[in-house]
Amino acid sequence: MTDLTPLKRALISVSDKTGLDALAHALAARGVEILSTGGTAVALRAAGIAVRDVADITGFPEMMDGRVKTLHPMVHGGLLALRDNADHIAAMDAHGIAAIDLLVVNLYPFEATVAAGADYATCVENIDIGGPAMIRAAAKNHGFVTTIVDVADYAALLAELDAHQGQTTADFRRRMAQAAYARTGAYDAAVSTWMAQAIGEPTPRRRVFAGTLAQGLRYGENPHQTAAFYVDGSARAGVATARQVQGKELSYNNINDTDAAFELVSEFAGPAVAIIKHANPCGVATGASMLDAYQRAYDCDRTSAFGGIVALNRPLDAATATEIAQIFTEVVIAPGADDAARAVFAAKKNLRLLITDAMADPAAAALMVRQVAGGFLVQDRDAGRITRADLRVVTKRAPSEAELNDLMFAWSVAKHVKSNAIVYVRDGATVGIGAGQMSRVDSCRIAARKAEDMAAVLGLAAPLTQGSVVASDAFFPFADGLLTAAGAGAVAVIQPGGSMRDDEVIAAADAAGLAMVFTGLRHFRH
Repeated sequence: MTDLTPLKRALISVSDKTGLDALAHALAARGVEILSTGGTAVALRAAGIAVRDVADITGFPEMMDGRVKTLHPMVHGGLLALRDNADHIAAMDAHGIAAIDLLVVNLYPFEATVAAGADYATCVENIDIGGPAMIRAAAKNHGFVTTIVDVADYAALLAELDAHQGQTTADFRRRMAQAAYARTGAYDAAVSTWMAQAIGEPTPRRRVFAGTLAQGLRYGENPHQTAAFYVDGSARAGVATARQVQGKELSYNNINDTDAAFELVSEFAGPAVAIIKHANPCGVATGASMLDAYQRAYDCDRTSAFGGIVALNRPLDAATATEIAQIFTEVVIAPGADDAARAVFAAKKNLRLLITDAMADPAAAALMVRQVAGGFLVQDRDAGRITRADLRVVTKRAPSEAELNDLMFAWSVAKHVKSNAIVYVRDGATVGIGAGQMSRVDSCRIAARKAEDMAAVLGLAAPLTQGSVVASDAFFPFADGLLTAAGAGAVAVIQPGGSMRDDEVIAAADAAGLAMVFTGLRHFRH
């Protein structure tokens, strides 16, 4: 491998023609001969660039609707030949193959075609073949060939040529080769993932995931861990698609917690607010207004809300922004924010405000991936939902209409609380949350204790768990957890059922005068 390699001949074939004119003019001004194909050649000629058609050097016209145009030794020989190998040079001379020093290719827009909802045949037709083949060839021969696959790297290429008198360095070519292989890998991942879904294969033999760097992060969960944020290009509204209006750069923990908050608040149709800390809710509420919802969510656990993440499912208004700004808040995410609300937050320069322009669909399918030593676990996102018709009353007393409303709300929140999850709700607001405990009874106790602490803060005569309902993300294995909830003042219970001791738990509920419903659906979250 030589360090500096001059660019004398380039092959340009791009679907995305952003920046094409400027790049081609800059290359032509340096005396680089430009080869091209199809629509790219037409666009370059229209911009006044001298272009030689690839068909002129292969001796074959583009055929089969453009499926065959660059898959030819005259192209691949020019990309793959080792310039310091005498046998390769002799073969080039014998067959009239000219070296290609620069390849600029971006691929057929397969991902965009799928995202647009195109039919199977159209998606297949947008699978690029010649492009990946050329990219892989050029990247393999990065000792001599520069490979550019991203529009974002055009400026870097021209800066490299300016710095080295029309030549590229080995380091630059290596970095571009790595980016090239990452692009073809991501492209193949998109094709294989789409095809598995299209043919109904839920567990393909090989599963590949890919992402595009959104930002490098200062560190991961802790300062000694390196981290970065990658996006997968999906259209799902959330932290990955949001615009940051103001505030410091998001951290690893900010992104993780903001995602949890937005996914939770997207569960609700009416005005709702969720306050998250360490991926668990410390308060969730609906309300007559966003301000009302925020105040009620905050009153669930004011201590934990400090330094938390606030998610809204309605545009942020000035009154709500003013209330949020009363305490230290890391991130606020909402589908919108009016000018008055933005003005309120402008005084809080470190507070991050994210705007999504839409809410996430809680029923939409998606894959969840978790790394383990030696592999990774893949599952469908928990999009399980129930209606009142799914509930089975198992106690002598049936819940009242008001209790049913709170039970459904509590169940939606419990879905987003780390197991073992216990959620007390009263009048459309959480009043006690127990999360991530090794025993369910401990979650019941912690949630009740938090409610007692907040009663003291709010100056209440009794905790708000008095007259509340309670949700458990999985069944009560023993009656002790249920009795703890009853002791805290809960009057109705929602849980999946399915324990070998269900009869014992139901009997305890009847003895305590509780109403209890089974969902038949579990919401473990680890």
